[in-house]
Amino acid sequence: MIKYLHYLVLATLIFTGCSTSSTLTENTAKSPEDEPNQANGNEAKYSYLALGDSYTIGESVEESERWPVQLTKELRERGYAMAAPKIIAKTGWTTADLIAGINREIEVQRDFDLVSILIGVNNQYQNKPITEYEEELREIFRKAINHSKKMEAGVFAVSIPDYGVTPFGAANGDKIGRDIDAFNEVFKRVAQEFNVSFYNITPISRRAADNLELIADDDLHPSGVMYRLWVEHFMLNVVEKLPQE
Repeated sequence: MIKYLHYLVLATLIFTGCSTSSTLTENTAKSPEDEPNQANGNEAKYSYLALGDSYTIGESVEESERWPVQLTKELRERGYAMAAPKIIAKTGWTTADLIAGINREIEVQRDFDLVSILIGVNNQYQNKPITEYEEELREIFRKAINHSKKMEAGVFAVSIPDYGVTPFGAANGDKIGRDIDAFNEVFKRVAQEFNVSFYNITPISRRAADNLELIADDDLHPSGVMYRLWVEHFMLNVVEKLPQE
């Protein structure tokens, strides 16, 4: 009974975004506006916009372990003077929430060198129609491309991880896995329609079934180690989206 209540509380906090520690203001990384001229001591030349939900904001990991922050660090180490990423994401967000968040956070045309999209797990968890997901996802892709300096060439999508392999989702792991696959099929297809790169990290997320080091302390979200594996998976592809230094 105690274990059941533990997971019930986690479901409320993690998938609905009710935790006070995960509000957009408190759990959003510094944006390029916060550090306009600093990138490892050099003037920032490149900007990055990360759009998503708890996976992008890095629920239950340190700010430095969030995958957009790890990606930015890796790019800096490769010689790219990256500004701190602007992250528009919140735990519990669906596609509709992300659209509203983008509209609130970016009031005018903004051009970013890189834009990433990772969204959909809460549509699945809340039993939202997959047709609704597809329609709203297209709106997100349009907005992402609109805020990309290189249009679709500067945008990339990251697949939805499978939380069915975590202790939190294990009881319904098979169904969750099938659902995630179905949502990712839509995600990949829409990315292809917009000619946007799609990086499939879902197989990496499933390694957590045999390696608890890949799961955060909340028994649900990826750990910083898992996020590092994601970044390693698509780093070389992302580098190609930036001018050669």
